[in-house]
Amino acid sequence: MQKPKKEKLGQLLIRNRIITEEQLQQALERQGETGESLGRVLIDMKMVSEGALTSILARQIGLKYADLSNFDVDISACSLVDAEIARRYSLIPVGFNGDRLIVAMADPANVFALDDIRIMTGMQIEPMVATKEDIMAAISRYCQSDTEIDFSSDDLKMDGEDASDEAEMDNAPIVKYVNLLISEAVNDRASDVHIEPMENDVRVRFRIDGVLHEIRRNPKQLHPGVVARIKVMADMNIAEKRVPQDGRASVDIRGKPIDLRVASLPTIHGEKVVLRILDKSASLMSLEELGFSEDILEVYSRSFRKPYGTIMVTGPTGSGKTTTLYATLNVLNNIKHNIITVEDPVEYRLPLINQVQVHYKAGLTFSAALRSILRCDPDIVMIGEIRDPESAQIAIESALTGHLVLSTLHTNDAPSALTRLLEMGIEPFLIASAVDCVSSQRLARRLCDRCKEAYEPDPEFLEGVGFNWDNGGKVLYHPRGCPACNNTGFKGRIGIYEVLEVSEAIEHLVARNAPHVEIAAAARAEGMRTMREEGFIKVRSGMTSIEEVLRVIM
Repeated sequence: MQKPKKEKLGQLLIRNRIITEEQLQQALERQGETGESLGRVLIDMKMVSEGALTSILARQIGLKYADLSNFDVDISACSLVDAEIARRYSLIPVGFNGDRLIVAMADPANVFALDDIRIMTGMQIEPMVATKEDIMAAISRYCQSDTEIDFSSDDLKMDGEDASDEAEMDNAPIVKYVNLLISEAVNDRASDVHIEPMENDVRVRFRIDGVLHEIRRNPKQLHPGVVARIKVMADMNIAEKRVPQDGRASVDIRGKPIDLRVASLPTIHGEKVVLRILDKSASLMSLEELGFSEDILEVYSRSFRKPYGTIMVTGPTGSGKTTTLYATLNVLNNIKHNIITVEDPVEYRLPLINQVQVHYKAGLTFSAALRSILRCDPDIVMIGEIRDPESAQIAIESALTGHLVLSTLHTNDAPSALTRLLEMGIEPFLIASAVDCVSSQRLARRLCDRCKEAYEPDPEFLEGVGFNWDNGGKVLYHPRGCPACNNTGFKGRIGIYEVLEVSEAIEHLVARNAPHVEIAAAARAEGMRTMREEGFIKVRSGMTSIEEVLRVIM
């Protein structure tokens, strides 16, 4: 009984020119081996997308298919169903058709779900079919992010003293609002939340993929309660509003623990609060996932697998340097190594690694910590940032005495790191002997796979920016924007790397105090690709746009 049904699906896909007869035969053979459904086999063999298959199945049972990534979802419809119930049944209300509620479902045959939603809303249900992945993404976005919360003057106190008391009493509306804000930021993949008091209102902005976006504006009277609540969460002094403060907090978003780093800053209109969202999964990313090309990763790996030496990671603030170092430590981390880090601040807690938090008021500076670390028998030392000549001197000497040292430095490109150390007063011969590799990096936004558009660029523009095709196709991609990427055209980021391996020739240049330009020329002659060249490779592969590369790399 099952086989004809599966063959019918296959013939339906052939009739709609989604697969060929030959592909169907291959899938049926695979199905005979695995015992899985034909639809799952076709998806696993990448012969058909889940969306295309769902669309065909919807047509087969006489229902409409909804591509939620491009669907105009009605927020008021979403609010009729609790998010937990929506997740349980893999469905989401998306709109109205007269007095009927349109509900996108992964399984429209689930009569229990249909009955529960009908009873809950008091409306007749008009089901549509959508992929489970799209439904879950829509639930995270609309059921959490856009839930309306009513704040009355009775709920919120208008002055700072009362707001502090309210926070201590766990004022439900304020708690609900702050939790919603953090949940929305996590769902939108934001790295930072900025709560900024203006003259007449409060502006909330999220930094998503390195770019700030204004999310909403709230009434000014909301501000004292929100700030007090966040301070209570982060164990900060809620009575002190005149000086900057720092704190940490942990929250739980649908069973997922989220760490927050909180900073407050007094401004003329009140305290600005910034929440840095620390995604622990980022610290567990592999070097391949960060965006290293195979040949560049081979050079970089060759350096950090040595038992001693210095590896420098350079770039501006927010370019992912610390994430790269953590990914490197994840490769090196095992019970046989004594790994000690000194950081300001310690953003991610890593197993098996001894992490030291800098504390300037107590006298625990980078240099003071490093001197103590070297007396603790380390194999690998990670320095969050080389900020002063003393730290640089200790780092270089540590590498020369048999330790592997990883650190960051603020320079524009890889060759500049060597001359920066010279400017800090480190002897040229020490730099030449101790530094094995310098990696400079930037983070470019990745084009949204759902909505990126192909176009033929202007040849004159390409020539002006130094872009050449290298025998590739004549089509590039640029962003368009869709609900899946918050209409930005980009989703996620990818690293662009420039890795300089300190060869014997470069050692000689550094030892004789050669200028940055000469070191860069020698590195390029030995095969080093600049960040712009590496970025253009990612443009040609369709990962990002040429404008985005030019935005992050001058």
